[in-house]
Amino acid sequence: LVPVDGLLLEQVFFNLLENAAKHTPSGSSVSIRAWSEPGFVIAEVADRGPGLPTGSEGRVFDKFARIDGRGVAGVGLGLTICRGIVTAHGGAIWAENRPDGGVAFRFRLPLEGAPPAAMPVGEGGETGAAEQ
Repeated sequence: LVPVDGLLLEQVFFNLLENAAKHTPSGSSVSIRAWSEPGFVIAEVADRGPGLPTGSEGRVFDKFARIDGRGVAGVGLGLTICRGIVTAHGGAIWAENRPDGGVAFRFRLPLEGAPPAAMPVGEGGETGAAEQ
């Protein structure tokens, strides 16, 4: 078991999948994988979209980030929220261009420790309760 707040982790996957759907051509694949490494679990959401311009892999997690004016709907907060949630769990998140095209968003979470006790998840002040 991975000690996480289930609702918050669901939000991470929702945001990553929504991002992939926005940037992947119709009919292309999006894959979800997970594996373990000593002390951690790694999860990946990978698409076959246009990829990220070299050097922007870290900037996509900044507030209101927009890449190349691609005209994709959204306010640019989804990946920022993912980073906040993963970091609150003691993890890390990053993006890598795939060799055959597209982007792989990966995050790692520790297998030891406790999830955040409560964390605001909505504009109205709702909080997520810790689950294991």
